[in-house]
Amino acid sequence: MRAVIQRVRQAEVRVDGKVVGSIGNGLCVFLGVNRSDTARDIAYMVRKIPNLRIFEDNEGKMNKSLRDVSGAILLVSQFTLYGECSRGLRPSYMEAAPPEQAEAMYGALVERLQEEGERVETGVFRAMMDVAILNHGPVTIILDSSREGRNK
Repeated sequence: MRAVIQRVRQAEVRVDGKVVGSIGNGLCVFLGVNRSDTARDIAYMVRKIPNLRIFEDNEGKMNKSLRDVSGAILLVSQFTLYGECSRGLRPSYMEAAPPEQAEAMYGALVERLQEEGERVETGVFRAMMDVAILNHGPVTIILDSSREGRNK
């Protein structure tokens, strides 16, 4: 799994002009699912995302996590995170999971985060979405579960 995580003051996702997910202070997470991802990759994201220390403490240092600041997550599926552009100008998405697999993994991640007590809002899987983000910092972090190795 690959996630692009942005620390936000607010974020929302619209489908056909209607807000389907919205948060205030928290993290906007764009998530791509790789065809080789398993439950281990979900567990990695569940461990990392809410615990990343990317929120400022009273001294202005990034020492606080999403949990410390009682923030929320806006989780948006984005298969284009696995776009490969090294050859030519049109991205190849061969590494991205097929839609059925990706949707199941995405749903499982949402469920696991909620089981851990996180407030999670979502977009609509496979829909054309408009995402509005007020990135605070700006702070943007990229997580890739494959970089941890297979000993998750």
